[in-house]
Amino acid sequence: MNLHQLLVVIDPTREAQPALDRAAWLARQSGAAMELLVCEFHPSLEIGQLFDREQEEKARTSLLAQRRQMLEDLAAPLRAEGLAVTVEVRWGRPLHKMILKRVEELKPDILFKPTHEHGLLKRLLLTNTCWELLRHCPVPLWLVHHGQWQGKRLCAALDPLHSADKPAHLDHRLIAAARDLAETFGMEAHYLHCYAPLPRTLVFDAELVESYDDYVKRSEERHREAFAQLLSPYSIPDGHSHLQPGYPEELIPRFVREQQIDLLLMGAVARGHLDNALIGNTAERVLDAVDCDLLIFKPQAQGSADRP
Repeated sequence: MNLHQLLVVIDPTREAQPALDRAAWLARQSGAAMELLVCEFHPSLEIGQLFDREQEEKARTSLLAQRRQMLEDLAAPLRAEGLAVTVEVRWGRPLHKMILKRVEELKPDILFKPTHEHGLLKRLLLTNTCWELLRHCPVPLWLVHHGQWQGKRLCAALDPLHSADKPAHLDHRLIAAARDLAETFGMEAHYLHCYAPLPRTLVFDAELVESYDDYVKRSEERHREAFAQLLSPYSIPDGHSHLQPGYPEELIPRFVREQQIDLLLMGAVARGHLDNALIGNTAERVLDAVDCDLLIFKPQAQGSADRP
């Protein structure tokens, strides 16, 4: 992967910063520069309820200075390793728009964003900010789980028949990124495609009922051929490509758990307009159910430069 610039969203309310840990892990191997970003906003320092205008400005300046110092403290040991790290603090809301504005300015190769672990659930929970970034972020988005990072196995979830209306090139981007990550960071890459024939209970056509078993076999063969054709240009080790019957929202999270996947690569296509854009029902259910880090790719705009 051609990584030159990483943007890392820092959560100033938490001591642990797993998003920074992941970004530093990539930067050590790739030589990419990192920027650490904190976006702050407090209504009490904005609407004049507690202070006069001069006091509000002074309080905001003081808070942002504290956040900048926090970022400098996080950056110091990384710089001592020889990594290139800059820091940036911003004032404003909503958070996702502040982040997207910085993405537009900096044009990073990957945006890292922490998610949240809830109680005893060992999976990431996507906040509203995460969903907005999934819908609108123009660069690959790495959503980081607050868990122990092994960095051993990754999986690219593929859709060779484009049943989710993904452009064909998106699968090839996922495969290329998975191969590059595996080669650069010594990870074991897996490639998964799942399909779900129409259940027998939903078949009401008499002719199809009679030939249902043949229909299932034909469906499997069609997906097998498409999956093999998609992977044919690449050297995939035996046992690393997986064609499995089942609904993606059920099978992918189960595969992630059983195979101990650390990073799931998926493509996402936003539909709709502006703030009403959706990623798609199946993808949204998958993204909200897995218990590993997510690296999400969106279709590239025509004429855009290649990204990882």
